[in-house]
Amino acid sequence: MSKLISQKLVTIIGANGFVGRQVVRELAKTGVRIRAAVRRPNEAILLRTMGDVGQIQLVQANIRDTASLNVAINGADAVVNLAGTITSGGKQTFRAVHEQGAENVARLCAEQGVKQLVHMSALGADIRSASKYSQSKIRGEKEVHDLFPGATIVRPSVIFGPEDNFFSRFAMLAKVLPVLPLVGGGQTKFQPVDVDDVADAIVAILAKPDSAGQTYEIGGPRVWTLEEVYTFVLKTTHRSRMLISLPFAMAKFASLFLQMLPGHILRPDQVNMLREDNVVSDDAMTLANLGITPQPAETIMPKYLMRYRKAGAYERD
Repeated sequence: MSKLISQKLVTIIGANGFVGRQVVRELAKTGVRIRAAVRRPNEAILLRTMGDVGQIQLVQANIRDTASLNVAINGADAVVNLAGTITSGGKQTFRAVHEQGAENVARLCAEQGVKQLVHMSALGADIRSASKYSQSKIRGEKEVHDLFPGATIVRPSVIFGPEDNFFSRFAMLAKVLPVLPLVGGGQTKFQPVDVDDVADAIVAILAKPDSAGQTYEIGGPRVWTLEEVYTFVLKTTHRSRMLISLPFAMAKFASLFLQMLPGHILRPDQVNMLREDNVVSDDAMTLANLGITPQPAETIMPKYLMRYRKAGAYERD
């Protein structure tokens, strides 16, 4: 256990999210005190069981509400901002969460003298992107840097794990759709990273003083095309589906209708995201700089995808 990290009170914003739950679990192992900031504490009770008695405190906080954030951040030595949304609508817009929310957290951290801020962005964050999601992520990074120059930025590629929004989502679509669309020909590249590796990276950063002001691009050991992802999912779930190449223009038009179906199968901004590869830069600081060897999706995801087979986990290979 790092002596440095065991003495901290760490506030985790978005603690009950896909990544947040794993960060809480891994961080609790270090002995650090954790303040888990969530929008709905009654839905996050299980977080308290991830550590020793009294180690994990639940607090209500909304990244759009500075009063609640102020309480959540007060007295913390370090803050980890994991709040994010993949859809933009209602009060949870990209601007409100990724930009204004990031600004709120960074400003309050600076005002309260927080020693360390870790902000989770996304690989592909770029103001020149066709995706509003990616544009909002880079604007959020700028707000954080302007207000808290020593913040550490984490940019993961697509994250996989139980109930993820990548392999598991495609497996669900393969379960209900007779054909699967290869948007743009299915050649968009991804570097999927295990959610546990992302959590380990954040814990390692909190124990690494020289990470201040750095940006880490977090990806897995292999680059996949969209077509390869579909092929892997179909093979693992024992399903046979036709893969149809769909030009970007046609996919964009189809998404206007598909986004209205249950599960929001395909949204216009997702089509825009698929126009750009999602891989780690050659000169980036990565998991290797944190002493972490990324785990391959091929060895981890089959146990989570078995539930999508016709007979579920009882169906043999």
